[in-house]
Amino acid sequence: MNVTIVKVWFNDGRILVQTDDGVILSRPLEAFPALLDATPEQRNHFEIGLYGDDIRWEELDEDIHLTSFLEKAEPDPDNEIAAIFKRFPQLNVSEMARTIGINKSLLSRYIYGIKKPSPSRKGQILEAIRQLGREMASI
Repeated sequence: MNVTIVKVWFNDGRILVQTDDGVILSRPLEAFPALLDATPEQRNHFEIGLYGDDIRWEELDEDIHLTSFLEKAEPDPDNEIAAIFKRFPQLNVSEMARTIGINKSLLSRYIYGIKKPSPSRKGQILEAIRQLGREMASI
């Protein structure tokens, strides 16, 4: 079965695609932090791939495969990692991700509650934040 994407649009904080068999699939933008952080103009500047099974945003360096729309996880903003970043908006997600040694997109998925970190990963994130706090307190 070769289903292809024929239409892409954004509505109410979601990205939606329609396939050539008429099915409409959607995901929250939180699942794709690069799109969430992008302007509406940047979001709308995409190309459907040659085989119709992916979408590419050259300016954002973001690719989404059709299979990503089959995931069912919805945002769960009530998590400890999200609470910390909400309480301290001064925390730079990119720099914290670099410090921890993970991709910014992955840390963003933890923050938005799209993905749940393992207990050891959660420990790494919390320890990096604590270390930053200790360094700030020593100033």
